[in-house]
Amino acid sequence: MNALKRNNVKFTGRGKKVMLFSHGYGCDQNMWRLITPAFQDDYQIVLYDLVGSGQSDTSAYSRAKYSSLMGYAVDVLEICRELDVRDAIFVGHSVSAMIGVLAAIAEPDRFEKLVLIGPSPCYINHDDYVGGFSREDIDGLLDSLDSNYLGWSSAMAPVIMGNPERPELGEELTNSFCRTDPEIAKHFARVTFLSDNRADLPKLKTRSLILQCSQDVIAPESVGEYVRRNLANSRLVVMKATGHCPNLSAPEETIAAMKTFL
Repeated sequence: MNALKRNNVKFTGRGKKVMLFSHGYGCDQNMWRLITPAFQDDYQIVLYDLVGSGQSDTSAYSRAKYSSLMGYAVDVLEICRELDVRDAIFVGHSVSAMIGVLAAIAEPDRFEKLVLIGPSPCYINHDDYVGGFSREDIDGLLDSLDSNYLGWSSAMAPVIMGNPERPELGEELTNSFCRTDPEIAKHFARVTFLSDNRADLPKLKTRSLILQCSQDVIAPESVGEYVRRNLANSRLVVMKATGHCPNLSAPEETIAAMKTFL
């Protein structure tokens, strides 16, 4: 099966330069629906689902291949090769920010710029690095997820989303989590929250925008600042938007920051 079918690749837009959007954990390409219309006149929009998410071919999910984020980065590069993409704009949310970083390190000519929304190279605190969670926190989160995925989704999605005054946002993320195959979601969570890509950051040469939300429980401001310090050709924008999903909660601010950078 080719990568376009496997990853449920969809196209829109009227431009020639490619803008490739990659969604976060427990989500799918629909999470970009408030962002992409602003870029359709100037870009060829490429949307896809991570294997195991959305309408991807879940039969292609391999625990061995996807035991690290590099497995997902390989998929990005396969999509780019099949479309003969060069000098694309890659937009990655949450875990997909690091997937994009890994892909751009491996084949830098594929990407002109990266937009990294809520990136975190490591979620666990280490010595003077503040990732936002202790190892005990992460182990507890993964144990809860393993024992009751639907219950975990209902409890955690609104926390991740933030914006409690807009409960419909938390409900959308909860529903998205609950549509994901629980066994795949459990494995992907373990890979995501135990990953440590700090050593990869200095290898990236591609120009990057880091979009950091305020009051983000998944990727606190200390992480955004760490990413900025360790990406040589990067710019950090701290947004007024709160929570971890500004593509849904603050699309106008997200679009404005992207357009300024681009």
